[in-house]
Amino acid sequence: MISAKLGHFLDEPFAPLAKRIAVSPNILTGAGFLITAAAALVIPFNTLAGGLLIIAGGFFDMLDGIVARTNGKSTRFGALLDSTLDRYSDSFIFIAIAWFFFDRNNLAGVMLSIGSLVGAFVISYVRARAEGIGIECAVGIMERPERVVLLAFGCITGWLFPVIVLLFLLSHITAVQRILHVRKMTKHNNNP
Repeated sequence: MISAKLGHFLDEPFAPLAKRIAVSPNILTGAGFLITAAAALVIPFNTLAGGLLIIAGGFFDMLDGIVARTNGKSTRFGALLDSTLDRYSDSFIFIAIAWFFFDRNNLAGVMLSIGSLVGAFVISYVRARAEGIGIECAVGIMERPERVVLLAFGCITGWLFPVIVLLFLLSHITAVQRILHVRKMTKHNNNP
């Protein structure tokens, strides 16, 4: 939703910074991934620090795309690398949150964390599969930017359980929205 509404609106304000960054966008992608992996290691023990690291990792995840577009360094491999490391990052964070809840004997939190991870993967899968059959599918209320913001918010505020409930619900709603979108588009294409 954030991506669909705002698109690349940060490209212009960040362009002066992006032009000064001489490293490959893929290096920034890797740095963001490592910071997010560090967040996952920290979350079970210190959610505030973990939340701040999620924000830092998210900044690098945003910056890599801006640098690639601003400096004409966008590549298909870079897009693949970014998407792949995003899936690993999501996995690490949700596993860390499940661990956090497990340590506190909160079985509901553990199950909702795992269910949210499944939802995040299904959202990504439906989009990739739709685009594989030629249908644009960047629809739904819970894309990755919203997920990162909510996870960071939950960790920083200590409201991790309500946030994970919300993520669980919205992730699966988004997956259904995408499935219905593809159904609508294929019906339209099959009936000229």
